[in-house]
Amino acid sequence: MKLHPAHLLAWSFLFLILTGTLLLMVPAATTDRHHLSFIDALFEATSAVCVTGLAVVDTGTTFTLFGEIVLLVLIQLGGWGFMTSGIMMFILLGKKIGLKQRLLLQESLNAFSIQGVILLARKVLAITVIVEAIGAFFLAIRWAQEMTVGKAVYYGIFHSVSAFNNAGFGLEPDSLSKWAGDPAVNLTITGLFILGGIGFFVVADVLNKRNLRRVSLHTKIVLLFTLGLNIISTLVILTLEYHNPGTLGTMEQANKWWAAYFQGVVTRTAGFNTVNIGELTLSSQVFMMGLMLIGAAPGSTGGGIKVTTFALMLFALWAVVANRQEIHVFKRRIPNQLVFRALSISVLSILINFIFLFLLTISEPGVDLMLIAFETVSAFGTVGMSAGLTPDLSSHGKILITVLMFIGRVGPLTLAFALANRTKQDAKIGYPDEKILLG
Repeated sequence: MKLHPAHLLAWSFLFLILTGTLLLMVPAATTDRHHLSFIDALFEATSAVCVTGLAVVDTGTTFTLFGEIVLLVLIQLGGWGFMTSGIMMFILLGKKIGLKQRLLLQESLNAFSIQGVILLARKVLAITVIVEAIGAFFLAIRWAQEMTVGKAVYYGIFHSVSAFNNAGFGLEPDSLSKWAGDPAVNLTITGLFILGGIGFFVVADVLNKRNLRRVSLHTKIVLLFTLGLNIISTLVILTLEYHNPGTLGTMEQANKWWAAYFQGVVTRTAGFNTVNIGELTLSSQVFMMGLMLIGAAPGSTGGGIKVTTFALMLFALWAVVANRQEIHVFKRRIPNQLVFRALSISVLSILINFIFLFLLTISEPGVDLMLIAFETVSAFGTVGMSAGLTPDLSSHGKILITVLMFIGRVGPLTLAFALANRTKQDAKIGYPDEKILLG
């Protein structure tokens, strides 16, 4: 089958989701008291493959060891991208990688070109194994203080893979709330999903250059905006929730800072939580929706419109205000083509969120609009946070959120390319200019 890389990327995710769905429906995947329906299994598999973290059932009590391992494999393959995972197998087996496979790898990793994508794929594999192993080691040491060694090691591996891939799946009913003030858990988990969220290209670029002044413009923008957003979000959450008895209000001073930091930096990428999301103030939930929409970096395990798209929109806005014809950042000029692409992604993402928000108000009558909006943006951004609506979704609502998670992972623009019927232009025809009124 001669398919465009965007088509094949979408179909590969669908194949992985359906395979995971069937595996989760096997009786061995769930405990005796639970059996997943097709819709619930599809929802869980989609959430795992799309590294979202929304769940209609409690992971720790519903799934057996086999079921949890299935989820973990789906998370890892989904975090890499199924096509990336397949090509990695080719690399490990020493098979020759052709042009078609390189194009698929470029699409999956969001690389600039096919040049160097095989080397980048090798680095992705190495970075993943090393980072997840280190994360699992530190988490296992910490949790061995309150669990058996075997359970601590398993918990460490599961949460390390889930965190690095920005999935947000946990084995405790309240996620990581019991460790809200624990420095070791907070630093390890946040370190994992921040590294996963800045993207493999950025990590590889920093490791290669070893000097922030020599890294690419893409890396500089990702690092600068990630740091800035993390600092701002921590301070905003701390300020808004400081006296809230349902979240930070009853905590000690040090624990308030840890919880504010964790909840601030986790919002753009992963679905873990150390406070009850449903108890957050309305202001905090609205603020978090903005962060979830922005998301992580391109080529990462996170979702959203991507932090570089958000940054480019701000740069374009500043250029308009300053009456400049070009966008200059760090003594580099950004092509107008990228501005149009960023604008297309932003507008299409907002439109998709609005459509699904509208449809969910129909499928979930009587539910508070804020709960639906929060769930919608969380699913699209593949973040996985929920204010408590997920388990109570109707069958139609689960299907809508499932589709939205898929769109959020594949990417709105990639999906648009996959669905569009591309026609060849016969000739370039120039038309006269004419202005329209704006504002």
